[in-house]
Amino acid sequence: MNTAFQFKVGDKAVYPAHGVGEVTAIETREISGQKHTFYILRILENGMKIMVPTKNALNIGLRQIISKEKVKEVFSVLKEKETTIGNSQTWNRRYREYMEKIKTGSVLEVAQVLRDLYLLKFGKELSFGERKMLDTARTLLVKELSIAKNVKEEHVEAELKNIFNC
Repeated sequence: MNTAFQFKVGDKAVYPAHGVGEVTAIETREISGQKHTFYILRILENGMKIMVPTKNALNIGLRQIISKEKVKEVFSVLKEKETTIGNSQTWNRRYREYMEKIKTGSVLEVAQVLRDLYLLKFGKELSFGERKMLDTARTLLVKELSIAKNVKEEHVEAELKNIFNC
């Protein structure tokens, strides 16, 4: 991705741990006597509005929707049968590690979390926190993959069900 990418109003962008948003405005505001420019994002999943300083967007992890080539990579990660975090760990330690991966905003890390939790789910009952995290990872991935592939979310959901036999 171009490190100096400038979003325009109407562009879709991914905000770590919140998912795909649309840039609804680019505003300049004065804070403590200094002018700062912000992307105003509306998160598609829940309508939440987020202000992201344009000069900090890259550090925060704001990024473009993945390419079609990257979509193939995501599906490769989802189809792997090896988990990245061991089943022997306590659920709260796994939860913390998975949360860190989701917070990176990396679509591949979110895909690993989804895959690991689905594989774990086949072997045992997931904790409440793990079930919520599974839903979060699935929601983040489905939204971005559907936009990247230009298909309905139901189509991506069906692909995931096929991969995980559920």
